[in-house]
Amino acid sequence: MIVPASDRDLLDAAARLRAGEIAAFPTETVYGLGADATNDMAVAKVYAAKGRPQFNPLIVHVTDSAAAGRLVAWDARAEALARAFWPGPLTLVRPRRADCPVSLLAGAGLDTLAVRAPAHPVAQALLAACGRPLAAPSANRSGAVSPTTAAHVAESLGAEVLVLDGGACRVGIESTVLDLTGDAPVLLREGGLEREAIEDVIGKLASAEAGDAAPRSPGRLASHYAPRLALRLHALVARADEALLAFGPQVPPGAAVTLNLSPAGDPVEAAANLFAMLRLLDRPGLSGIAAMTVPERGLGRAVNDRLRRAAAPRPLA
Repeated sequence: MIVPASDRDLLDAAARLRAGEIAAFPTETVYGLGADATNDMAVAKVYAAKGRPQFNPLIVHVTDSAAAGRLVAWDARAEALARAFWPGPLTLVRPRRADCPVSLLAGAGLDTLAVRAPAHPVAQALLAACGRPLAAPSANRSGAVSPTTAAHVAESLGAEVLVLDGGACRVGIESTVLDLTGDAPVLLREGGLEREAIEDVIGKLASAEAGDAAPRSPGRLASHYAPRLALRLHALVARADEALLAFGPQVPPGAAVTLNLSPAGDPVEAAANLFAMLRLLDRPGLSGIAAMTVPERGLGRAVNDRLRRAAAPRPLA
């Protein structure tokens, strides 16, 4: 449903987002499909709406550098870039703060977070009205062309998604993504801000292919998202010295501790709970974590992808 970005419709969209629903909005780059970044279930709805096959890290939109600094560790390089280019088409990847309220699902379970301040006035007004950060990938089905008008969003996602119409996007391509987690800044994605402009501020950039930060991009390592304990897949029985990551209404007894991704058997709920529950089960005194099978449908495929990576053989130290 496309609505004008009037004050009333904007406040309605903000209320929906605070209530855990999703809504699309314009930025200067492309239209984003937004959700309350602090709400696990809302973030899972974004993945479900896009048909996203993997839990790629989402960009978290904030109003300014002060808001970003409440979510991630902020350093002099980040501040210099924010002063030069924010609000604008530059996304910065930084380590999460220990007290970061953003859903682990939004960051795909990583210890880093991608943040940016959009330059579109509708996006800024929506962020202010929500009073919380918004996780927002491009507002289209996964793999489709990114949307630069409200009509593009409706064509891709259907009439049931609320779309704030802010006109055509000025930049029209996604933001540039820069990894600032290591000593050398690494360009992870070319985008709406030229590499040369960034280098004028902080010096030479490494490319993702050669940089140490490349594994922070989604899906680059076979063993990833892994807890300290060994993970056993396709569990049908629970052992007394194991933790059990269950799914569905039929849960085998006997585990030392059990957490259920979704008692109702809902893959969207399972996705929302995955990373937080893995962390809660990763405790000393246990031999490992046993994970029940999640059906290979919808977000269940993404849940299983992360579980397989978590269970993969660990690289030698």
